[in-house]
Amino acid sequence: MVAFTLDGTLPRLNDSKAAEAFIKSAEVVVIGFLEGAESHGYKELVAAAKRVDSVPVAISGVKEVWADYGIKSDTITLFRKADNHQENLVVPEAKKLETDGLVNFFIVNEVRYVTEYSQVTAVGIFNSEVKTHLLLFANRGSKEYAELKEQLAALAPEFTGQFLFVLINGAVTSNLRSLGYFGLTPKDLPRVGIYDGDSDMKWLLPEGSISTERVREFCQSFLRGELKDVTQAGAEGKTEL
Repeated sequence: MVAFTLDGTLPRLNDSKAAEAFIKSAEVVVIGFLEGAESHGYKELVAAAKRVDSVPVAISGVKEVWADYGIKSDTITLFRKADNHQENLVVPEAKKLETDGLVNFFIVNEVRYVTEYSQVTAVGIFNSEVKTHLLLFANRGSKEYAELKEQLAALAPEFTGQFLFVLINGAVTSNLRSLGYFGLTPKDLPRVGIYDGDSDMKWLLPEGSISTERVREFCQSFLRGELKDVTQAGAEGKTEL
């Protein structure tokens, strides 16, 4: 949740240590590298921060801090841990800088350790430099849903920069195509799969308990190159590992 100061302004980061601590404080944060409250974009950033309270927002007008992150002019920057990514919105280069546009900038790029797939989050997921996805297919409302999501959220940091962990809700009609791509239907869930965007290949973890140990080994098998010769998910007869 955004912590505004007593006078209703965003918190200020006045040195490198404060900025580093702020970035480490949450999975996704935004820093407005702006001169001050009169800067173009400041009011819009404050308004957007109030509407997207899942993303902490702060301001830094200290040029030494700007230099730490390669910032040369007024910029609104989103930092996220899931893929160690820094997404810059350079204010002078923005054709229009409106509150709605900043809210969209927050939401589209809000990729977390476990991100629920939707038409909005798909943009940030597929724009990430990390092209391999560990997919949890589960039906929201099922007894396993929350437990598995929490379990994978704890595992995801081990694979930062190697996998994005993505949750696909099988109870949503628009996700049926994604399930079908893996040869699955909602009644087959929960299941875990891997999709590699670089090779456009996909695999399913064999049926059974979805334990942290099994999912970790599944990810490591991919990283070792052991899945390349395994029949892909969704292939004839739904052959798996």
